[in-house]
Amino acid sequence: MQQYLPLAGILIVVAGFLLRFNPMLVVTVAALSTGLLGGMGLAEVISAFGKAFNDNRIIAIVWIVLPVVGLLERYGLQQRAAAVVTRIRAATVGRLLIVYLLFRQVTAALGLTSIAGHPQTVRPLVAPMALAAAEQQHGELEEEASEEVKSYSAATDNVGLFFGEDIFIAIGSIILIQQTLAPYGYQLAPLELAIWAIPTAIIAFLIHGTRLLLLDRSLGRRHR
Repeated sequence: MQQYLPLAGILIVVAGFLLRFNPMLVVTVAALSTGLLGGMGLAEVISAFGKAFNDNRIIAIVWIVLPVVGLLERYGLQQRAAAVVTRIRAATVGRLLIVYLLFRQVTAALGLTSIAGHPQTVRPLVAPMALAAAEQQHGELEEEASEEVKSYSAATDNVGLFFGEDIFIAIGSIILIQQTLAPYGYQLAPLELAIWAIPTAIIAFLIHGTRLLLLDRSLGRRHR
């Protein structure tokens, strides 16, 4: 039973997210609990935190990007993005997000996974543009419809990245798949895995693209 105690960190994460506590606080408490229940001292746990941060310090670059995005938002980035869309009469939520889906998949396939994302693209640009397109077509949206448009904007980024990045051979997921299959006798080169990811990416594009077009219809029915 003792060896299962460190798994309490997973329960803390699940409970914290369900109760909508601050995600950073939840993850920190879960990590500390896991380390302490695993037999590590407090100093060892904090040392492990420091080592992980140092080993992955490239991640800290995001702290340079976020203030820039925040400053741009303060000076009207979202409003300008929305204004651009309102000048395009043919723009709808579905069509706009399909274009973004294609962009996200293609750039991820080229290894440019950090060129877009939720904090730097979806929140300040894609979601406001999608909302503007919806309001141009259907008038002012109810809160439920507005939140639905935002969720589809975020989901589009996820789908584009997830199914696009595996086409790029020098990505961690390709190496993970290769190393997972190797012990079972499947010796596959990264290029082989990347090629087989292309049909999956195309199917994902078609399925999610259809969902986006159905979103247009759904919004149209609710705002007649």
